[in-house]
Order: sequence, then structure tokens, then C-alpha cells
Amino acid sequence: MSTTAEQVVNEHSAGVVEQKGMGEESLAPQKTRIMGQWSYLFAWLGGCVSIGTFTVGSGLVGTLNLLQTVIAIAIGCAVIGIALTINGAAGHKYGIPFMVQARSAFGFSGSRMPALVRSVPAIVWFGFQSWIGAGALNLVSATLFGYDNIVVFFIGFQLLQILLSVLGFHGIKWLENIGSIFIIGSLVYMFFSVIDKYGEQISTNLVNVEGTWGAPFWGATMLFLGVYSTMMLNVSDYSRELETRVSKFRQVAIYANSILPATLFMGLIGLMVSGATGEVDPIKVFSSAVDNKPLLVITLLFIAFAQVTTNVLNNVIPPAYALMDVFGLSFRKSAVAVGLLAFCTFPWELVKDESAAGLSLFIQTYSAFLGPIFAILVVDYYIVRKRQLNLDKLYDANGPYSGINWAGFIAALVGVVVALIFSGISWYASLIPAGLSYYVLMNTLPSAARFKS
Repeated sequence: MSTTAEQVVNEHSAGVVEQKGMGEESLAPQKTRIMGQWSYLFAWLGGCVSIGTFTVGSGLVGTLNLLQTVIAIAIGCAVIGIALTINGAAGHKYGIPFMVQARSAFGFSGSRMPALVRSVPAIVWFGFQSWIGAGALNLVSATLFGYDNIVVFFIGFQLLQILLSVLGFHGIKWLENIGSIFIIGSLVYMFFSVIDKYGEQISTNLVNVEGTWGAPFWGATMLFLGVYSTMMLNVSDYSRELETRVSKFRQVAIYANSILPATLFMGLIGLMVSGATGEVDPIKVFSSAVDNKPLLVITLLFIAFAQVTTNVLNNVIPPAYALMDVFGLSFRKSAVAVGLLAFCTFPWELVKDESAAGLSLFIQTYSAFLGPIFAILVVDYYIVRKRQLNLDKLYDANGPYSGINWAGFIAALVGVVVALIFSGISWYASLIPAGLSYYVLMNTLPSAARFKS
């Protein structure tokens, strides 16, 4: 931590977290950092094995060829790595979460809007991926014991994830570190199993086709990026756990090298199997690609485990912190509430074949809201605040950031409108209009007009 940051934190020492135990997460600035660079890399690797990426890959059949998909994923992951480092700088330097970081740009009360925008897709993905994991466990049970009841497995699987979630970042650290080796091994195995079984169809349908380098290609980069655009907003929730000595350049490398393998394997597996068979249900895909029963069981257990590692890192923390801020709940109670809310997303509808296009539309739509908020946070921290935050003001509900900063809201609206007009590349399109509008408004509107209770 820099001298300036240490001075500010010391001035706010009454609320600083010096040490924290299992599940003792809070919104207060924290000095304690529980993750080194390798733990952080493994956490992101385990947390980014998203079935949503598989579904995005499936949706590109008939649009891009195999090479174009690889390059689209690589571009998307490079942008993700840079964006995460840029927006995570405030959390890494000051030890504050996203909910607090957003107060200077949107106001103390207004910060709950970006928190809500971040929380909704997290809860939807939580339910979606839990249903996928429960389906995998159900198929294991049906294969080995003849017992088939996905509803029972869904409820049990969700309760297990809630139990793991209440352990907080200490639990996340060990879960992701231990599981990442299993995850990478399983991904490599499944990737080559798919090539071995469907090689001829893949060559015909995906390699020896023209595809396109035009707008659909750039739209594809945004779809892969869009799966992680939620995490670009609340990355400070995670970067505040990373040791302060880790440089910005190394952070970019950590993000890119953890997200790229997971995205590449899951996206290509989805593309190749759907291109070869027309199937988009990941459970059916993986079960059809493996003929050996023991290996099938291992593959299905991987699918279930990957949902746990993704959910507890990416889909519990953001809405839990939002509930802590809005309702004053403890982290444990908030994590339980998030797990229960995921039951209400009707994930059994989201996994249907006809839902693949709708899921891509969902990603494009919420990216239209996430891009402007990301741009505003970056402009606020780097240009308006010049990377200097006053923590006393950020934690004072009656201070200069009380109420709503209308400059942030108006700029976000401008970005959303532009993003919806250019829906195929909504995240990209929204950045400059939102960021520029925010900068202009912050320099033209008087403070009394910007922050209103």
C-alpha cells in the first residue's frame, strides 16, 4: 500500500479490518490480504469455468469458424485482463469493495443502482449454473445407482453451495486453489475427447468454412467478454484480497492467464460439439462425448465442481455485499439470502435448447448497462479523483457523497442508450459516451446539483 493510502487508512483506523476470520467479510477498508499472486490466479481460474461460456460458444455455430473463434476469445480475454486491472486498482490500493468504490461516482445512496445492476445477472447465473451442476450429479446417480431425481439434487446442491459461501474468502481461497488443478486436467481431457470423437465433423463444419471477420466476429468478442463484464464492475471485491506488492503489469498477466484457458476450452468445446451434433445442453454434450463409464462419472463430477467454484467466487460475493450495504445484514446472512434467491430464477427454463439465443440476448442486454458503469468508475477514479480517495468521506453517509450523484446517473443513461442502439457490440459502444458524459457533467454541474438526497 502506498504512503498516501496508508495515511488515509490510518485516519480511518476505527473501521479498518486488521485481521478477519472465516466468513467475517465486511465493507470496511481492510489491511489484511489473504491471497498471493498464485492463489489469486488459481481463484480466477477456478471461478471462470462458466457454462455460460460453453453456451456462447454453441451459439457461434454457423457464424465463425474455429480459428476466428479462438482469436475472438483471445481478444476478449485480453480486454478483460486490462479492464479488471484498471478498475480493480482502487480496491487493491485502499482495500475497499465495489460498493464503497462506487460512492464517489454515484453517491452514497446512488451506489445501490450499480450494485443492483451487478447483482441481478449474478443471481441469474447462480441459478443457471446450479441447475447444470445438479443435472450432472443427477446423471452420475442415475448411471451408478439408478436413482434419477434432479429436483432433489438441485435443492441439495444449492444448499451445499450456500454452506460453502458463508465461509467467505478464506473458504474461496482453498476451494479454488485445490480445485483448479482438477479443473484444468478435466478441461484438457474433455477437449481432446471431443476432437477424437467428432474430428471429422469438426473439420467439415468448423475448420473448412469461411466464417466472417466482420461485425459478427467483433460481436463474438463482446459475447465472451460479456460473460465477465459483471466482474469488471466489482473486481475491487477481489483485488482488495491480493497482496499489495503485486504490480499492475503482473495483475494483467494473472487475469489474462487465468481467464483465457477456462474460456478457450469451454467456448471451443461448446462450439465443436454443437457444430458436430447440434446439441447445446452441456450435460448431453459431455455424456455423449465419453463412452467409458468411469470417465463419464469423472467428467460429470467436474461439471458439478466447476459450478461450485464459479458460483461462490463470482455469483455470491457481489449480491451479498449489496445486501450488506442496503439492509445491514452480516455476510453470512447475506450469502444465505443470495443462495435462496437463486431458486427463484427458474434455471430449468434457461437451459432449454431454445433458450441459447435468449441467453446471448441477456448477456448483450445487461452488458449495455455494465459498460457505462465501468466507464464512469474508471473516469471517476483516474481522471476526476486522480487516484486519491478520502475514505472518511466514502464512509460518511451524511458527508459530501450523501444522496445521489446525478452526473453518474445521467452519464450512465447516455451510455445505455448508445449501447442499446449498437446492441451487437453494446459493451464497447457504451464506454466513450458514458465516460465522456460523466467527465463533462462533473466539470459543469455544481456540486449542489450533482449530489442530491
